[in-house]
Amino acid sequence: MNLNRLFDDFNVFYKFILKSKIKENDICIDATMGNGNDTLFLKQCIGMNGKVYAFDIQKQALENTKKVLEEAKLYNNVHLINDGHENMNEYIKETIDFIIFNLGYLPKGDKNLITKKETTIKAIDESLKLLKKKGIICIMSYYGHEGGMDEKNSLIDFLEKLNYLEYNIIKFDFLNKKNSPPILFLIEKK
Repeated sequence: MNLNRLFDDFNVFYKFILKSKIKENDICIDATMGNGNDTLFLKQCIGMNGKVYAFDIQKQALENTKKVLEEAKLYNNVHLINDGHENMNEYIKETIDFIIFNLGYLPKGDKNLITKKETTIKAIDESLKLLKKKGIICIMSYYGHEGGMDEKNSLIDFLEKLNYLEYNIIKFDFLNKKNSPPILFLIEKK
């Protein structure tokens, strides 16, 4: 991994962090599957016996993700679920090692279909219940769209109220970039 790119691409930064923590055979959730890049990343990290659950409300996201996984020949033990991430507890009955959220809209998709603060907060709350001890939730907040600032502020308010005796929470953001640069939140369950 090229460390010089960490400041150019936040995705490189958070994947660098997660790659150092994710182990083979882990169980993970991609809470916002989008085009399948994080689903594929998780599957590559956890190997053939690890498991990934991936959620999205858009059929196009499932189709895109399935194609990406099939091309990489990494489709086994991946469960693509066409439902909102706020309903993850209806599908998952085991504890989880890592959960990734990318908040905003489907890249190259319909920009009117966005993550919303109510469902996002519910999904993160459900994620905390599913998370194993020392498990991590990674939240990338893209908020430069209508409703995005509201979601970001609700997320910060929710995270600030979590008990520091139960969770470590780190926020990474750019101080001197324009146009609503993404914010990365990492939550570790103690």
